[in-house]
Amino acid sequence: MNEKKFRDEISNGYSHEGSYFILGGAVLGEKVFSDLPVNVPLATLNRHGLISGATGSGKTKTLQIFAEHLSEAGVPSLVMDIKGDLSGLAAKSAGHPKIDERHDKIGIPFNPQAYPVEFLSLSQEKGIKLRATVTEFGPVLLSKILDLNDTQFGVLALTFQYCDDQNIPILDLADLKKALQYTIGEGKEEVNAKYGAVHSASVGAIMRKLIILEQQDADPLFGEPSFDVEDLLQKERTGRAMINIIRLTDMQDRPDIFSTFVLQLLAEVYSTFPEEGDVEKPKLAIFIDEAHLVFKNADKALMDQIEVIIKLIRSKGVAIFFVTQNPTDVPDFILAQLGTKVQHALRAFTAKDRKAIKLAAQNFPLTDHYDVANQLTSLGIGEALVTTLNEDGRPTPLVHCMLRAPQSRMDILTTDEIDEVISHSRLIEKYNTVVDRESAHEILEKKIQRAKTEEQREKMHQQRDRGRRASREKSMFEQVLNSTTTRQIGRTVARELARGLLGVLGVKK
Repeated sequence: MNEKKFRDEISNGYSHEGSYFILGGAVLGEKVFSDLPVNVPLATLNRHGLISGATGSGKTKTLQIFAEHLSEAGVPSLVMDIKGDLSGLAAKSAGHPKIDERHDKIGIPFNPQAYPVEFLSLSQEKGIKLRATVTEFGPVLLSKILDLNDTQFGVLALTFQYCDDQNIPILDLADLKKALQYTIGEGKEEVNAKYGAVHSASVGAIMRKLIILEQQDADPLFGEPSFDVEDLLQKERTGRAMINIIRLTDMQDRPDIFSTFVLQLLAEVYSTFPEEGDVEKPKLAIFIDEAHLVFKNADKALMDQIEVIIKLIRSKGVAIFFVTQNPTDVPDFILAQLGTKVQHALRAFTAKDRKAIKLAAQNFPLTDHYDVANQLTSLGIGEALVTTLNEDGRPTPLVHCMLRAPQSRMDILTTDEIDEVISHSRLIEKYNTVVDRESAHEILEKKIQRAKTEEQREKMHQQRDRGRRASREKSMFEQVLNSTTTRQIGRTVARELARGLLGVLGVKK
């Protein structure tokens, strides 16, 4: 173990000219170096990152540290709070002797403070209601939520295309159901002529899955006002940026819904934010917890979209961090693009676990100072192997880091505390009143009614025409009957008939 070489590598590797924050102190063997801080440069955070580790290893606290120091640097963030732990960002840490002991080892002061927070919600949780229109989701993401097969996806895409071509907005699930019904009902002839046949069986399958989605209480997720991603960029007058927390504690059993909504937000950020080029610090940081859920059930089309967004969104000044238990949860094409890696302890309970650890160890720069695979299983809580990118874009040396403690509370806020934070929200009035403007349901219903009215008018015209023809025919018939010749013929015929009948009856003339 060459301590001098270690000092030189870490000191040079983690010295930055631009803005940075201290993540913790370097560790070699059992020694924590208070004079070797592990600094994270802000300029390269938009090269994205990974925070991974086993349950209980400290991932959430690391995320908390990142959000705190980004806020102090004026960088707003969006985080997903699945367990409720991150609500503590809005309150000041109460401190603890163990925290003081940790910071003494690292050699940095501990400064407890609360941070500016907006609580967001996809469900009935308290907070700013996050919504998006069905049109904004699009057929690719919606098919992920509904788990559609290729045929059903084709029908859904056709329905979206028809509504787009007709300038018919699909705002909520009621609109989508109406549009699907229209393609096999009153609009069948029109749709088939322009887009091809739509099978009623496929529509029926999609409708059943939409009903299941509604039963999962997903209906409030769709509609207006849809969330404007520019509202994620709020700052205090002091310059500290807002930490936007999506509260997901009641959606743990509905992972497809919130993971797909996050993808929709990413797509919206990518299409909305202007090009920034090289930046001194990110414009926005997005932390995706339970990241494996983003890639679950994603087909090739969606994977291709995700890859494009991850590659190009960095030019918009946006940093994306995936938070998950194991690096192997993230596809290789994404993992290769993550510049900052904070790897907490992994557990080796099975042969599969040991194989995953060996694979994880290969994701880090080569080092003479650590046996990475063994190190991954022996890290303590709040410790991690760290590498990032320096300002030249080169990976920094791999270092065992004792992380600093979050300066905000490492616990869940009470209901009253959450209510207090929400009461000061600048956005609550903007988003918590539902807007119900005319959309596909009303437009197609009117179209159907107009078609029925036209059909009724056509029937009335046809009946009137038939009546006029019958009247003309009757008038001609009456003229013929009333003529002298006709009356004479009629009497002759009547007489002959009478004779015949009487003859049959045996009456003598």
